Amino acid sequence: MSKTIDHIGIAVSDFDAAADILGNKLNLHEHEPEEVPDQKVVTLSFSAGGSEIELLKPASDESPIAKFIAQKGQGIHHIALRVDDLQYELDKLASAGVKLIDEKPRMGAGGKLIAFIHPKSAGGILIELTQLSEHDKPETDK
Repeated sequence: MSKTIDHIGIAVSDFDAAADILGNKLNLHEHEPEEVPDQKVVTLSFSAGGSEIELLKPASDESPIAKFIAQKGQGIHHIALRVDDLQYELDKLASAGVKLIDEKPRMGAGGKLIAFIHPKSAGGILIELTQLSEHDKPETDK
């Protein structure tokens, strides 16, 4: 299974300061903001080579991102690795005794399937696994 960094998720209270440095000063390509209702978050991504920097802003006070910011402040929230077959990876990790937040893939930003590994099984790091939608896969991978 190939794995590559898909994105780095950064929790922010608002987009202004981070978007200014990433978009205006570093000239990274800015994507349109996207709301992910089931996660109560709005994302704003910037392309950085073959990966992205994903800003995560709470859409409500009940958002996991709002709770993260209240407890730890703004900063890196998670690292996302892109995999070819998300369900296969989840099954393999579960069989190895890895604690998962998501045992089944769910829909995330950009139409990607996503699932999280619990930080207790990853040395305190929240790891997201992502799989591109069929629409986003290169022709040779379909």
